[in-house]
Amino acid sequence: MHLEFLILFGWMLILGVGLLAWRLGGKAERQVAILVLIMSLAITLIGLVPDKAIQKLSYLLVDGVFGAGLLILALRHTTTWLGVAVLLQAAQFSLHAYYLVAGKAYDQLYAMVNNLVSLGVLGCLLVGTVLAWYRRRRAQAK
Repeated sequence: MHLEFLILFGWMLILGVGLLAWRLGGKAERQVAILVLIMSLAITLIGLVPDKAIQKLSYLLVDGVFGAGLLILALRHTTTWLGVAVLLQAAQFSLHAYYLVAGKAYDQLYAMVNNLVSLGVLGCLLVGTVLAWYRRRRAQAK
């Protein structure tokens, strides 16, 4: 019951920030929101794979693709919040690489770092959305 609530809360957070970015954000925020949603769906589907070795490699691959996507968007839009999101995603990629290479089973430390980094990326998207909305309102007021 507790785990189901956390998963539901996580998806509500992802969808809520994504919808807010879509409604109030600019082009960069919308593109990142779509990327976050696609990668979250991919991670969820990978969790259904019964083979743990394939799961670990797939998580690493998806995080690499997500990081590369964020990096491309950061280079295109040159915003600070996207740069921070790229750095957070690099930490996430490193986490997956460490657990894969070391052959370690996922533990509490992994779960904590994984969730905090994911929350940090969502926080960056939320900050970027608020800043884009604020800039647009200021430009309309002038």
